[in-house]
Amino acid sequence: MPRPKTTRVLSSSEELDLLHRITDIIGSTLDLRTILQEIVALVSGLTKADACFIYLHEPAHRSLVLSASKPPHPGEIDQLRLKMGEGLTGWVAEHKKPLAISEKAHEDHRFKFFHNLPEDKFEAFLSVPLLVKDGVVGVINVQHKKPYAYSERALKLLTTIARQVSGAIENARLYEETRRKADAIQTLSAVSRTVTSDRFMDEILQLIVAMTASLLGSKICSVMLLDEESRQLRIAATQSLSDAYRNKPPVRVDQSLSGRAVLEKKPIVVADVRKDKRFSYPDIAVSEGLVSLLSLPMLFKDKALGVINTYSAQEYDFSKEDISVLQAVANQCASAIMQTRLLQEKLTAQEALETRKLVERAKGALMKKRGLSEPDAFREIQKQSMDRRKSMKEIAEAILLAEDLGQSR
Repeated sequence: MPRPKTTRVLSSSEELDLLHRITDIIGSTLDLRTILQEIVALVSGLTKADACFIYLHEPAHRSLVLSASKPPHPGEIDQLRLKMGEGLTGWVAEHKKPLAISEKAHEDHRFKFFHNLPEDKFEAFLSVPLLVKDGVVGVINVQHKKPYAYSERALKLLTTIARQVSGAIENARLYEETRRKADAIQTLSAVSRTVTSDRFMDEILQLIVAMTASLLGSKICSVMLLDEESRQLRIAATQSLSDAYRNKPPVRVDQSLSGRAVLEKKPIVVADVRKDKRFSYPDIAVSEGLVSLLSLPMLFKDKALGVINTYSAQEYDFSKEDISVLQAVANQCASAIMQTRLLQEKLTAQEALETRKLVERAKGALMKKRGLSEPDAFREIQKQSMDRRKSMKEIAEAILLAEDLGQSR
């Protein structure tokens, strides 16, 4: 059997030139996608590799996600995921140790087979963890179609490259975190302007779920309002276009995860609703691709008016910052709902008072014109209201109008 090829040893000047090129790539942009794609191209050229992959660790999703590749795999980028410890890549990430296999890598007991990656059947495999302050941020893999012996110097060089790339990833993520915080502040400001606007409540709720979904990149976001009498939560607004989700029946407060948020008046986080027996509609979760849930009570002076629910498409570990921002949104939403209800109650009271005054005047007109007693006059107005299927206010206005017309003749 032929011996595996060995990596060509770079001269010191070539190594220095390579590191300068990597520094230039990292310093040219804060766009992580661009950095990673240029790095895989550089590394595959350096190692004469047939394939190079970079996986990034996403603690929020508790996984490693394919983020750059050569040859390109556009359909798998951000979609192909591994759990920590899963496959050769997951093993490297979990143990924070390099791994070099010169041949028959796919026969290793740790190997994870993906039907959609032809590189699964490549012979040689070299993997180095991307580390920042002893924490793993990702993994870089190099693969060869034929047996290939990776030299110690090549491993050290790839480890040096990995350290530089790790720093770039950390800086890009810090930049992204800063941008996300700015987006959160803008969202809160926009929600505040929305709830104090002259828009109708349905429109306000619809805008809030749209802004919330955009902020977190949610699969589905919805507002569910509490019906005090039936003790049920029903969907009042959602950005989802799915009829199955929009039309799902109300859920009971004492028999649902969202109901727990109302009863306990605190956020409820569920890692995977598809596996949680307390979730009311698991079939919808599966069909709509809903995984993690964050349910926040909409509180006004310690009274829960409903919940805001946000779902992710992958398992997601909602951060304290996510929860804090969305709780602020939920409470602003509750304030808008309560203000609208109080205004409606005020208008209803004014309407009732106006109706009562009109009925009193109409009773007086009937008593004067037809010699009726006050109770009989009231019963006459009530009877006409029922017979004609009109409100007592409308009947009273008609009686008063007829009286005015009679007096003007």
